[in-house]
Amino acid sequence: MSQPETLVIVGAGQAGGRAALTLCEAGFTGRIVLIGDEAHLPYERPPLSKALLKGETDLAACSLFSEASFIASGIEHFKCVRVSAIDPAAHTLRLSDGSSLGYSKLLLAMGGASRTLDLQGRGFNNVRYLRTADDAVTLEKKLTPGTRLVVVGGGFIGLEVASSARERGCEVTVLEAGSRLAARALPERLSEALLTLHRRKGVTIHLGAQIARLNGTDRVQSVALASGECVPCDVLLVGIGMQPNVELAREAGLSTGSGIKVDAYLRTSAPDVYAAGDVCEFPRGDGQLHRQETWRNAEAQGRLAALNMLGQSEPFNSVPGFWSDHYEFGLQTVGVLAADARIIEREGAEDGFLLLYMDAHSKLVGASGWGVGNSVAKDIKLCERLIESQVSLPVEQLADASVSLKGLLRGAHA
Repeated sequence: MSQPETLVIVGAGQAGGRAALTLCEAGFTGRIVLIGDEAHLPYERPPLSKALLKGETDLAACSLFSEASFIASGIEHFKCVRVSAIDPAAHTLRLSDGSSLGYSKLLLAMGGASRTLDLQGRGFNNVRYLRTADDAVTLEKKLTPGTRLVVVGGGFIGLEVASSARERGCEVTVLEAGSRLAARALPERLSEALLTLHRRKGVTIHLGAQIARLNGTDRVQSVALASGECVPCDVLLVGIGMQPNVELAREAGLSTGSGIKVDAYLRTSAPDVYAAGDVCEFPRGDGQLHRQETWRNAEAQGRLAALNMLGQSEPFNSVPGFWSDHYEFGLQTVGVLAADARIIEREGAEDGFLLLYMDAHSKLVGASGWGVGNSVAKDIKLCERLIESQVSLPVEQLADASVSLKGLLRGAHA
């Protein structure tokens, strides 16, 4: 009698958790092993910098499983364990506790780790990062009214923490080395909208900020800038991006670049090994390899990788997108915000707007929106369907807010 298959998932985050859940939903009857270096069940990361940090929710509400449903699923959860080596030829893993584990198929969804700030060789005890639920719980306790929070990095993590901290009554300063906020991911108009909003809410923002030194002994008491200004500090939050966890795959001989390279089916260069989520470098329609650090990407790739491990053989072609919340405003994007695209601006209510990215054939390839609450969600969803339609659109009507996007979509399908 042949042995039942063992499907192993390394990484118990959004992508890994979704993959495990998908295997169960698809009726897989073999052994499912989920390996994670945290003590918690898989959870969603977006609330860490928002609702969880503000004390509006708890970790259980962010989890992909309830404790009872996870037990009922039969998934074996190896907590607080790391994989120290992969042997693709033997289809085995070596674990940090010294044990080994065989697999029939393997999914690598290890995500990444926070990029660290050069602390000049000193061990400051008030420097914080935000990558895990434990990070969020620790930081939340520090964000009391009047606390002087200095955020290094004007990207999404830094700005979302700044928003949450201001709502908790903290004094917040953001230090961004670049010339504008979130420049790597957003167009200039959205960067300006973020800058205006955060300053209006009382956040001090320094653009082009260069840190000269950190003052203090066991704690950072102030941050000295190259400009000569000194920023007082009770808590220093570092939000300068993440580094994909590719070392394990690289040491096993898998093809890697900025992430673990996969084909259209999320298969790595090793037989029976797949990758998904933040660590996955995948091909897109432009022929280039890309990596995305978004909830949406982790969710979609985790699900598809699981199905392909079961023999579905479906290529990954999900339209990219992300969202970010700041005070009462939210921004959303969908598709590709190509640098060489023609941008059409479409004005909305209450300082809201849409930016529509058109290719040379007047086809919509991407869109980004800004508005109060979730007000842009409907338009972004319509834009996603317009992107998928791949039809040429009347540019002058796209720019006219009185022309319904739904009407344009109906015309595209006529």
